[in-house]
Amino acid sequence: MIEFEPDAPRWRQIADVLRARIEDGTYPPRTRVPSLVQITAEFGVASATAQKALRALREQGVTYTEQGLGSFVSPRSGDDETPPARPS
Repeated sequence: MIEFEPDAPRWRQIADVLRARIEDGTYPPRTRVPSLVQITAEFGVASATAQKALRALREQGVTYTEQGLGSFVSPRSGDDETPPARPS
């Protein structure tokens, strides 16, 4: 777990950590980011807090959601814009 700053919402701090991981290549484009359950376990927060962090990343265009599959890192500018194929 990370130590949360008292002056910023936890969901925003989680979104910042996930964004940093995306930027440093921990989560490359078109790969799945941690699930809601994984985020709640890693950061020790309620599912509503984790959900708000994921929603913020999606609204900023950093990630996108595939129904029933989870959230994925958005392709970077210049990358192939085709989302990943659904597993069979």
